Amino acid sequence: MLAKTLAAASLSCLFGVATAIAADDRPNVLLIVADDQSPFDFQMYNPRSTLETPTLDRLAARGVVLDEAYHMGSWSGAVCTPSRHMIMSGRTVWHIPDRRSPGRSFYTGDPTRVPPNLADYTLPAVFNRAGYQTFRTCKQGNSYPAANAKFQIRRDESKRGGTDETGSAWHAERVLEFLDSRAEQGAEKPFLVYLGFSHPHDPRYGKPELLAKYGATNHADRDAPPTPEQTAHSPPIPVNYLPEHPFPHGHPKLRDEVAVEGVWKRRDTATIQNEIGREFACSENIDTQLGRVFAKLEQLGELDNTIILYTADHGIAIGRHGLTGKQNLYEHTWRVPMIAAGPGIAAGERAPGGVYLLDILQTVCELTGVDAPDTVEGESFAPLLRCDAPRVRNVMFGVYSGGTKPGMRSVRSGDWKLIKYDVLDGSVRETQLFNLAENPWEFLDQHQDPGAVAATGQKPRTNQRDLAEDPAYRDRLLAMERLLLDEQKRLEDPHRLWDQPPRDE
Repeated sequence: MLAKTLAAASLSCLFGVATAIAADDRPNVLLIVADDQSPFDFQMYNPRSTLETPTLDRLAARGVVLDEAYHMGSWSGAVCTPSRHMIMSGRTVWHIPDRRSPGRSFYTGDPTRVPPNLADYTLPAVFNRAGYQTFRTCKQGNSYPAANAKFQIRRDESKRGGTDETGSAWHAERVLEFLDSRAEQGAEKPFLVYLGFSHPHDPRYGKPELLAKYGATNHADRDAPPTPEQTAHSPPIPVNYLPEHPFPHGHPKLRDEVAVEGVWKRRDTATIQNEIGREFACSENIDTQLGRVFAKLEQLGELDNTIILYTADHGIAIGRHGLTGKQNLYEHTWRVPMIAAGPGIAAGERAPGGVYLLDILQTVCELTGVDAPDTVEGESFAPLLRCDAPRVRNVMFGVYSGGTKPGMRSVRSGDWKLIKYDVLDGSVRETQLFNLAENPWEFLDQHQDPGAVAATGQKPRTNQRDLAEDPAYRDRLLAMERLLLDEQKRLEDPHRLWDQPPRDE
């Protein structure tokens, strides 16, 4: 039903969407950010998925789904830290501060690249000055504390438990209290609500009834892993599952790959299926809580005048390509879900996008008629939401430099994608080239292994592989290499890879 609605509903684009905003009728903003959620968890991005999200499906049917939304990357193993700095500030990955001092971000102390008073030009500060009432509930830590402090009302706690009091319902309750309080006080100011869930980030403690639905348990015993019999009703193994990544990913002893409760170093299919079941249990609970929030907005007469934007701080692997964390640049982790609905936004549409999370600030400013600060480096994707354009960018850049340096880099242009690895003091130097139109799951040669095929039930076609070593694609490889270097220079990447010229050239 959703796919049919998204494909068929185009009248809003045919006739256009009104964009003028009266000064006394500015829309509210509800920004929803999940923690560690791949777009491929959702059926709207991956028809194989068994995750049920009726609330978000309805949101998509009355809004726009973006297919190519990305976080720009990370200079930290805690990928959420730079991601949330970029969301709040609208600045690129090398032009944001770290929450630590001295920072892991290369230019943290450089005022020419990172404004020392940047927090005064972040999302809550901008909307405070515009006369909005600003509210935030989210996890504690791995964020942008100076920006978070700018919200007029904050109710932050890390809630990753399996009950209403210890899980996602806690965050939803804080929003419901805020909305009820506004109604009781007769508030006339528009609001900006940042609703950040602590789930589905590990340890992914799901509610019992949802764990049962997805055939999963809150596994915490390292010596008694799940069995195939116990996971017979768990979600299917991802099509790009591998029992191990073909080469070291460049971050030794990384918690996300060796110490996450319930997974640890295990990559057997039962463990991965159980963990995906836990992920889905947590994600469906988020969907349920959003249903409560949306119902409250409708009850109060605020829903039709509220811009709703749903996303996540980054994706997550959980068994895909033999990885479990978020410290990689495969599509399942580099991309994020992105759904928008509300006044001035087309209904039942989807677009490629070519957007970053750092574009959110510029976009909500345009949609609300609020002036964006000069510090913003992002681009507005409001034209996509009005069906005025299919994408913001043709080229996307990604970085992971949280482990050994210089790390990983990626660039995407159209259907072509390059990933390079320069890690572990030069002992791992790898290049991958994918045609995402032919190989959307980024299958490697290892996915042809009979064991992988038996586990996934998916045998890649001969053209579904890494093309970097194929002489037929030599020109394409060189073009993507040049494009990557151009993006590194443009974005002031402080590092260079082994086969690139030094920074001063």
